[in-house]
Amino acid sequence: MPLNMDTTVSVIVPCRNERDHIEAFCRSVAAQTLPEGWALEVLIADGQSDDGTRERLAALCLQDARFVMIDNPGRIVSCGLNRCIERASGAFIVRLDVHTVYARDYIAQCLATWQRTGADNVGGPWKAEASAGASATEGRVQRAIAAAFQSRLVSGGALSRDLSYEGEVDTVYLGAWPRATFERFGGFDETLVRNQDDEHNLRIHKGGGRIWQSAAIRSTYVPRASKVAVFRQYRQYGYWKPFVMRKHGQAAALRHLVPGLFVGALLALLALTLLGSAWLGIAPPSLDSAWRAPLLWGTLLCAAGLGLLALLYGAAVLAISLAIERSAGPGLLRHLPDVIGAYHFGYGLGSLRGWWDALVRRRPDPAFGRLTR
Repeated sequence: MPLNMDTTVSVIVPCRNERDHIEAFCRSVAAQTLPEGWALEVLIADGQSDDGTRERLAALCLQDARFVMIDNPGRIVSCGLNRCIERASGAFIVRLDVHTVYARDYIAQCLATWQRTGADNVGGPWKAEASAGASATEGRVQRAIAAAFQSRLVSGGALSRDLSYEGEVDTVYLGAWPRATFERFGGFDETLVRNQDDEHNLRIHKGGGRIWQSAAIRSTYVPRASKVAVFRQYRQYGYWKPFVMRKHGQAAALRHLVPGLFVGALLALLALTLLGSAWLGIAPPSLDSAWRAPLLWGTLLCAAGLGLLALLYGAAVLAISLAIERSAGPGLLRHLPDVIGAYHFGYGLGSLRGWWDALVRRRPDPAFGRLTR
């Protein structure tokens, strides 16, 4: 029986190499409760998985006609989302992620929020929680990663981490849109491996649209389980942000600039200190004292600035770690400083490299073209 576009919700899902998670995810989507009269279609764009995901997904689609597998030869998220949108038949489109657990009324609340607000994109807060199946040691690390992720002190005050906030925002987790949003603002930028959702939301804002966050739209995201994985993930987020900024000529929010500026300042002070010290060490005795004294003082000032900046950051990280442990529970303090550093330095270093490639090389590095998980 053909679907009625006016009363169909199209769920769009990009995925690649999710063999261990795809079956549980599909069961959770199938269990969603929709308002009376609404139908569901689920479009899953597989990015040429090579770990058995395609075979499992194909079998699931045979069991439930609401589920459809779509090929995503571009492999990345933005391409997968666009392929799904092209095939979607619903008047309302909801994006879901395989590594997120959803309340049974998640889609219904997205619908209700859109109908109540008339916003161009609606979504819920971004709640992170460790996997229940992790070992004791891995569980503590992942709990620290989730707790730091949830902290607005770590994320620069992002409203998306506020589980109780209701109102307009600059971006939401995942997103849900009336079809008219894509007709008005277009689809996702397929040149972006990361940050395609931020870029799309910025486009909505600049075009006069509205984005709404509702605390009633509830989901739980399972973050990376290691500090190295978090560093790699956020280095990639930081890398692609300058390409978004270059495209629109502005930052979506000031917090996106801070990590790169901070890491850049540290590296600049370190380089000036080392260069000044090296020059003073090899400079001939005949060097005019009029040059030696300013060089010495400049090197000392750079060294002092570097030490002060590092000390202030270390003190702030310790204070934030103590605050997070008080709210998230004991046993995390050992890991929190490393985790917070992975978030900040990963994003900051990625931003610096991204700015170089966006402004100087004028093209992205293929090494940053693959998703990390």
